[in-house]
Amino acid sequence: MTPSRDTPGDGAPQPVDWTTVLTHLEGEVVAAEHTMASGRADEIASWGRRIDDWVPPSSLGPLPDDLRERAAALLQHQLAVAEELVERIMQSQRQRDLAARMSYAPSRPVASFVDRAL
Repeated sequence: MTPSRDTPGDGAPQPVDWTTVLTHLEGEVVAAEHTMASGRADEIASWGRRIDDWVPPSSLGPLPDDLRERAAALLQHQLAVAEELVERIMQSQRQRDLAARMSYAPSRPVASFVDRAL
């Protein structure tokens, strides 16, 4: 949930500024990194399904010049995490496909007789 959608108990939107929005987005990226670092595959796969395309709050106006560098760094961080996330998902799919092929492979041949003379 983006900060612009958070509401206090009375239902009125909380006031947000660009600093708060960037802080929230940075927290989301760090949370995704921690999830990947912990190796929790079920949570890793859910990241792609749980986050909708982010739309900046319309009440904030344009990004202030003094926050542009921070926003650019955040974007680079997001892209790096997204690339790692895609790689992890692809790796997981390859492992799943390999495991599926292994589990349905024909069983090993079984000896049809035992030579007791040996």
